[in-house]
Amino acid sequence: MKRLRIGLAQVNPTVGDLEGNVRLILEWMEKARHLGCDVVAFPELALTGYPPEDLLFKPAFIEANLKALDEVAKASRRLTAVVGFVDKRDDIFNAAAVLHDGRRVGAYHKQYLPNYGVFDENRYFQAGTEAPVFALGETLIAANICEDIWYPTGPTTAQALAGAELVITINGSPYHAGKGHFREKMLATRAADDLVCLAFVNMVGGQDELVFDGQSLIFNEKGECLARGKVFEEDLVVADLDLDAVFRARLHDSRRRKEKLRTPDRVPRIELQPLPASPKPPLPAREVERLEPVEEIYKALVVGTRDYVRKNGFRRVVIGLSGGIDSSLVAAIACDALGAENVAGVTMPSPYSSKGTRGDAKRLAKNLGIEFLTLPITPVFKAFKRALARPFKGLKEDVTEENIQARIRGTLLMALSNKFGWLVLTTGNKSEIGVGYCTLYGDMAGGFAVMKDVPKTMVYKLARHVNERAGRAVIPESVLERSPSAELRPGQTDQDTLPPYPVLDAILEAYVEGDKSLKEIAALGFDTATVRKVVGMVDKNEYKRRQGPIGIKITPRAFGKDWRLPIVNRFREP
Repeated sequence: MKRLRIGLAQVNPTVGDLEGNVRLILEWMEKARHLGCDVVAFPELALTGYPPEDLLFKPAFIEANLKALDEVAKASRRLTAVVGFVDKRDDIFNAAAVLHDGRRVGAYHKQYLPNYGVFDENRYFQAGTEAPVFALGETLIAANICEDIWYPTGPTTAQALAGAELVITINGSPYHAGKGHFREKMLATRAADDLVCLAFVNMVGGQDELVFDGQSLIFNEKGECLARGKVFEEDLVVADLDLDAVFRARLHDSRRRKEKLRTPDRVPRIELQPLPASPKPPLPAREVERLEPVEEIYKALVVGTRDYVRKNGFRRVVIGLSGGIDSSLVAAIACDALGAENVAGVTMPSPYSSKGTRGDAKRLAKNLGIEFLTLPITPVFKAFKRALARPFKGLKEDVTEENIQARIRGTLLMALSNKFGWLVLTTGNKSEIGVGYCTLYGDMAGGFAVMKDVPKTMVYKLARHVNERAGRAVIPESVLERSPSAELRPGQTDQDTLPPYPVLDAILEAYVEGDKSLKEIAALGFDTATVRKVVGMVDKNEYKRRQGPIGIKITPRAFGKDWRLPIVNRFREP
């Protein structure tokens, strides 16, 4: 019987930390060797971290990455490994190195370079043209990279037709809600269509606004899932492949014979020296929990926050606690990401802060077990008004005075950040940021926007989830029941300015994520005037969003790299 044990190391590399990434790869390579893996694969650009972006314009970075690969290659004794790196010839390539028994024996260059959404690979890389297969004794294996697997007649098909029984796809596939299920269906189809065992290894962890979910997968030639990686956790996913079954399936497929005749001969074959058979200890039974949609999003926010803070060298964070639902949720996420001992909450009551919100902020801090500071802003606000009394003489108070309060709070939080080295987490959500219901240099001031891509309606779902998973009201029930308010003037509520959040979020999803026109959105059942108002607010507030901190992407289209509206823009839909 022809069998092969494949291991997928879904690890969490750090962009630019070549030494640390080498140590990480060697650690998990040893785990794979201990389990008797014949082949182990690591994610896309695992050596450099993904995405390295303009580090790729630094020749010293390219050379350092090649030197790091040499170190990994030497450690691949008694093993075949596939590792993502940057290859250099007359240009640079997003590449998968094939390492075998202590040396580099070949490389695959990514052919389909994504250039949409958050991806900009044509900016950096030359596309590859060859799809080699590697003969490991009587077994033929191949590797390709991320985007390549999404094309039905792409490199995977060419490699399978050239005889590859196992195709390994290394990936830096960013998360958004629902993507994992869609990705798994696509991969199962690809394995069955090409009659090939398919191993998909994805990285985990956060990098700037991106979060990688892992969920590595191994399929047989029928498209059946043999093993699945954990969600948002490092993991070694191992399975034994029956390669005789691949051969038997192909014997019955006359279509494949015809396809081979039509496929150009562009698949080099590289012979590898067979390795002595390694002991194969029994694989432990594994069951990977499938996360419910809300829990999945919550975990993405926790991982994204943890990695942004830790990978940037911060230990503690500080959050302005208003007693409202947004800041309450951000504080809960921060505690799960970093530990309560590394989170400080600051309440900054104004003349318009209610007794209820002040009390809720204090209760939340106690429930979470975080440090709690009180810095009243009324004296500072009065000082501002005195300073502006002459130029503002005879003018009524308006949004100017509201924004002054927000900016005082932002200044105080940044002062704490500067003095103690705490990272300020902002608390705005996608709904507010989308329509500009936020204050530049005020509540937008900070280092990281945890909920930048979280619609307000999802904020409520996540807050209730926090309480459900804790089995108690960590976030006070009064916070969930109270009408949202910035509390910057007497009796203020968000709905004085905005449509109800279920309406607002539905319009934003249609416009931002769905690229629907005014007429198309109105046809969904929304008032035309409301649609026009929301779209107008989105368009004219791009300047704010460009100046705010980055935040975690959880939807198919987030503000930032996904959304590039000109700031100077006079186009308006009729």
